Amino acid sequence: MPSSASNDTHQRSAMHRTFQILRALGEQQREGARVTYLAKKLGMTQATTHRLLQGLMQEGMVEQDKNKIYRLSLDLFCLAAQAGAVSDLRSLARPALLRLNASLSDTVLLLVRSGFDAVCLDRVEGQYPVRTFTGDVGGRVALGVGQGALVILAYLPPAEQEEVLHYNLPRIRHYNVYDEVYLRTEIKKTLELGYNAKNSGLLQGMAGIAVPVFDRNRNVVAALSIGTHDSRLSEERLPIVRDMLAREALQLSSLVNPFDPTLRFPMHAMTAGSSAQPIA
Repeated sequence: MPSSASNDTHQRSAMHRTFQILRALGEQQREGARVTYLAKKLGMTQATTHRLLQGLMQEGMVEQDKNKIYRLSLDLFCLAAQAGAVSDLRSLARPALLRLNASLSDTVLLLVRSGFDAVCLDRVEGQYPVRTFTGDVGGRVALGVGQGALVILAYLPPAEQEEVLHYNLPRIRHYNVYDEVYLRTEIKKTLELGYNAKNSGLLQGMAGIAVPVFDRNRNVVAALSIGTHDSRLSEERLPIVRDMLAREALQLSSLVNPFDPTLRFPMHAMTAGSSAQPIA
């Protein structure tokens, strides 16, 4: 008769293999996967793989089409969305903004994408009065204008990036700086460096630096940005600020759920009575 320890080991093994299947299906969600593919990829027998898939289907976590292709179900995505609602991006990022503000004494901003724009989701004021393209919390600017909005644009998938460029270029011509050559050059430089730091001259005496924030699927969702006086972003100080931003962005990226509703409805996050209010 099997011992209790043996049963526990068997259950843990079955659970581990079940989650292996879920992760493998997640990687193949667009195309889906057959039993043979999953069994080979995960080193299981087809019989075991089929049995586990049937169990997941009974629980509503996996679905199968008429061609016997398996995919994650809508029910599973609904569960993930509920998990994403627990900690929204603004709440997750608030400690990072406060730490950066305390260490640098500069204004720190969190920008997120909203269609063809970047929206200021949160802002912590520094000791030095600054002007930014987005202004206060809730302000928006076309993707590509300013360091934070440019970082988000640079890390979009190529097809989306082209769509944004096509739509936004006519919108930002009045700045008399942002033409197609300029934006494509800045995008390339941003991808090479991993950040964007520039004083465009549009906001006289102001300068900024921004780094991307990703979700757990490595999709760009936001930018951490510093707005300051150009004299405070010297060649000597810039690497220090850059490294601090990069560390905070890396830590934040590991926490961002792709199903966070803040990423789809950033304005809702600012009107939902969040306790994370900007400080003066």
